[in-house]
Amino acid sequence: MGYRNASKLFGCIVLLFLFDAVLAQEPKHEKMEQLSFLVGEWVGTSKTYENGVVAKQGAAYEKISYDLDRSILVIELNTEFLQLHTIIMYDEADQTYYYYRFSKEGAARYPAEFKEGNLIVWRDAKTRFFFGSTPEGGFIEYGEQLINGNWIKTFEDTFTNTQ
Repeated sequence: MGYRNASKLFGCIVLLFLFDAVLAQEPKHEKMEQLSFLVGEWVGTSKTYENGVVAKQGAAYEKISYDLDRSILVIELNTEFLQLHTIIMYDEADQTYYYYRFSKEGAARYPAEFKEGNLIVWRDAKTRFFFGSTPEGGFIEYGEQLINGNWIKTFEDTFTNTQ
């Protein structure tokens, strides 16, 4: 094999390697693209519930954007009674979304799944958070706890896009 043929073969191998690398990223990007409905600058109302009744209510602001070549989703939440910085990513090895929550009290990581148009975050077997869009083009997130076999809403944030 001459130098020219070896050079062409090496070039083909490099192209195949790069093509495989791009294809390997595609499932992760597809999974992250499912969350594009969350992206925006949102204003709205945050409510907490106790025994099915609104206990606190206040203004809420949330900025959600992709970062790192759309491989993570960054959420910045500010309400009158809660500030969170959250990162969502998809782990191809686990085939699971992960929700990394940071607050003044510390950090946590929870598994999540995308199901029926909602991102569902599982804090534990009895606590879950839903992120979804509304028919009006808004965005809603709410939390529930399993109490005596029933899912009870603990908070709800409703938003409209400012853009």
